Amino acid sequence: MGDAEFLQEMGRRIMVRRKGLQMTQEELASRMGVSTQMISNLELGKKAIRPENLSRLCGILQVSSDFILNGADTRTKVNSVAEKLLELTDGQLLMVSDMIDYITHKK
Repeated sequence: MGDAEFLQEMGRRIMVRRKGLQMTQEELASRMGVSTQMISNLELGKKAIRPENLSRLCGILQVSSDFILNGADTRTKVNSVAEKLLELTDGQLLMVSDMIDYITHKK
């Protein structure tokens, strides 16, 4: 994927998420402290986003930078695992906790 395609895909994810939150470009721009033109350029894939703006954007849109940059929705994966954990017994939760400690070398 070339740079232009990358920016267009990133812009599409921004636009879809913004619209999903029923937010206008003007509202997003105001909350970020940038111009509406900048938001339009981001969503059209005409401009790249600066790191400090990416951080603000992710906070406002309630998504991870992985989602904006790559389309990876890590929150959905974590939420899916959390839902499964709610169904486990105390003993099973302890086993899962021990496995996580083992995998992350915390013991």
